[in-house]
Amino acid sequence: MRDAKYNVAVAGALGMVGTEMMRTLERRAFPISEFRPLDTPENVGREVVFDGKVVPVQSATQQNFKGIDIAIFSAGAAASRELAPKAVEMGAVVVDNSTQWRMDPECPLVVPEVNPDDLKWHRGIIPNPNCSTIQMVVVLKPLHDAGRIKRVVVSTYQAASGGGRRGFEGLTAEVHEYLATGKRVVPQVHPVQLAFNAVPHIDVFQEHGYTKEEFKMVNETRKILGDNSIRVNPTAVRIPVWYGHSESINVETETKITAAQARKILSAAPNVMVKDDPGNDIYPTPLDSNDVDETMVGRIREDLTIDNGLNLWVVSNNIRKGAALNAVQIAETLVAMDLVRVPERM
Repeated sequence: MRDAKYNVAVAGALGMVGTEMMRTLERRAFPISEFRPLDTPENVGREVVFDGKVVPVQSATQQNFKGIDIAIFSAGAAASRELAPKAVEMGAVVVDNSTQWRMDPECPLVVPEVNPDDLKWHRGIIPNPNCSTIQMVVVLKPLHDAGRIKRVVVSTYQAASGGGRRGFEGLTAEVHEYLATGKRVVPQVHPVQLAFNAVPHIDVFQEHGYTKEEFKMVNETRKILGDNSIRVNPTAVRIPVWYGHSESINVETETKITAAQARKILSAAPNVMVKDDPGNDIYPTPLDSNDVDETMVGRIREDLTIDNGLNLWVVSNNIRKGAALNAVQIAETLVAMDLVRVPERM
């Protein structure tokens, strides 16, 4: 609805992603009439500054969604399972950053650059995909349109902040202790020390030796791209950087796409930044993602072992595009497509 303003709540407002959601709403000048930060009971009464105004934190309860048009959740799966349907009952459209609703067939799993039209069949809850999946499908979608992807082999190199504030602070503590002692430290978050290490273990192991994080990438990619025939073979690794997930992606397509064609296709793709001149040391790194909204891609080259293969190096800020930004973009797309119910205000 053009020129309308919306009452917006962020549930889990004081968490790492919730804080970034607030910053993103401000930075992108989302049309807000009332902003309502919600969190756990022990944080009620704390204050946040939003759009230059001091706003008290309220409890994330059903009644506090009354009058809210868009509720953006970053409060974890258990809270979302309980509260998201209640927020919808109160009239809000929910954009949820947890794992709770992603594979629910009644809920569209959306990356706005990839499948915005899926928002047309939402029933009130729209899950935000996994951070690793988001950055991968932003790059895969234009290649899929050009040559139809048959198979993807992806290895992720995921930042500590992918584990939230606990992951970020855990890596910080390990680094300080290791530098002070020079000895292996007691792991803070992972089964083994993350500082100055690489840990091929994110989430719990499932059947066939894959982790839950890896299965997310398989199932979510197929759902977002709308193609269950795509084969996805993932390995998820945590590395000792604070922000920015990296992915080494090997893509096999039905139709040949050369490296030059891929660069042209990706250069024209929405919110993709091509940084690909390795001869001059130009390629994306996690540090490059600190203040960047775009998904960056480099090291674009043809796979010399198969006829229709490409290798890509993809980097994105996991807290921004991998979480907060994608959620806000979903809200923006809902507004642009007039898919938010706005009750009359007194």
